[in-house]
Amino acid sequence: MASTVLKVAGASLSACARLTLLRAHSTTAVLRQGIPGPLWKLGRLNHIAIAVPDMEKATALYRDVLGATVSDKVPLPEHGVYTVFVELGNTKLELLHPLGEKSPIAGFLQKNKSGGMHHICIEVDDINAAIADLKAKNIRTLSAEPRIGAHGKPVMFLHPKDCDGVLVELEEA
Repeated sequence: MASTVLKVAGASLSACARLTLLRAHSTTAVLRQGIPGPLWKLGRLNHIAIAVPDMEKATALYRDVLGATVSDKVPLPEHGVYTVFVELGNTKLELLHPLGEKSPIAGFLQKNKSGGMHHICIEVDDINAAIADLKAKNIRTLSAEPRIGAHGKPVMFLHPKDCDGVLVELEEA
């Protein structure tokens, strides 16, 4: 089977190079047509949250055994949890323990006695634009409006059934 070669400025291009050129051209054409880009942007992984049945034991594991820097235990009554953050350099772990019997973490620990991964948190540059866009794409949220999270910034949780079984927290960067 003969290969077709396209010549551009005197140089021969392979089929792969032609495809790359076509993609670049079609992207440029779309941009020229005035179609706006996304209104918000997904950022870096902020943290992975782990529900723990014994906060002191979990904190000691990361601090004393693994040598990580850990924060103090902080109560967040509006979320029904105690938190401890474990610094990892490129991200954090958030240790979660129930604050009261109605805590969502208490329910999680009833089903998972030894604890486990609870959610992931990803930063977004504009949480309100992200929420509006995701709702328009039929992604459910766990509350009507963003709330202030552990870092003092607005957060929103996305329904795990709409996110491949993962509870996703968005946090405004």
